[in-house]
Amino acid sequence: MDGALRWGLLAAGLISHDFATALRSLPRSEHQIVAVAARDLARAQDFAKRHEIPKSYGSYEELVRDPDVDLVYVGTQHPQHLRAVLLGLEAGKPVLCEKPLGVTATEVREMVAAARARGLFLMEAIWTRFFPATEALRALLSQGSLGEVRLVHADFGWDCSDFPRANDWAQAGGGLLDLGIYCAQFISLVAGGQRPEKIHAVGLLHQKGVDDTVTVLLQYPGGLQASFSCSITTELSNSITVFGTKGRAQIPAHMWCPTELVVNGKRTEFPLPEAPGVDKLNFTNSMGMVYEAQHVRQCLLQGLKESPLMPLAESELLADILEESRRQIGLRFPQDGAEASKPLAR
Repeated sequence: MDGALRWGLLAAGLISHDFATALRSLPRSEHQIVAVAARDLARAQDFAKRHEIPKSYGSYEELVRDPDVDLVYVGTQHPQHLRAVLLGLEAGKPVLCEKPLGVTATEVREMVAAARARGLFLMEAIWTRFFPATEALRALLSQGSLGEVRLVHADFGWDCSDFPRANDWAQAGGGLLDLGIYCAQFISLVAGGQRPEKIHAVGLLHQKGVDDTVTVLLQYPGGLQASFSCSITTELSNSITVFGTKGRAQIPAHMWCPTELVVNGKRTEFPLPEAPGVDKLNFTNSMGMVYEAQHVRQCLLQGLKESPLMPLAESELLADILEESRRQIGLRFPQDGAEASKPLAR
């Protein structure tokens, strides 16, 4: 690939709108959206008109077959990720898929195996990893500025009642897959992608069968301890704190899309890119999606099959952590198999 990366968007929902808006703020010589697909053609056409996208399709199959599409972005809901990702890979397209990559660890491993078998790029869209504030924290850790890291705590919670999907068991809703994954990925970043030795989860299930509020404790080799909490009914601090023997670092707010880092009391701000006249966005700090898009383009220009900052092995690890946490609190989804034919009554 050289020149502009030509994106095809699978799904025309809220997150795809924000991603398209962020992409369109980047130079057209580097990023272009050439097609969008939705299960309803009229919806895809409306999205295409709004974002000045030349092609719209009423099926995902048509988009992945389009020879003008270099890369597929999957913005569907969780349960549709597996099929959408495999469609893209089977058509020979690299894929960027929204988090969580799969509902289950088995789904994630199937997608990873398909990408590796075909020699194609695949990345879970953990956009948090590519914010400058996250890069600053990563540099701090690699330099040993905090000494030996002993403890990490993260939490992410808010009232999701305006988003019916959040408590929809059939759509794999709940806090762990939507919010907890952000906490788990930050802890994993601090732990260097190691696999925890112990996982202990406690949780409250929502009346509709998904997880409402969950706390997970993790112990890593070498003595690092970590914990995170997530909730779809309660506003939490939405922060992460890393405690070391020589000091501490904190992202004090918006930990999933951070614009500031506080190190031993000293605050550094990392403003988002300016985008004058940009469309209204659905989610906080969505312009930060540009960092992720730029990273993907650099990976493809270098011929990489996966991201060095969000490797596939870590996507598998995150899926394992979330699945074990669900198991311990008694939460199963339809994707878990026959035993999960209906949600637990509460």
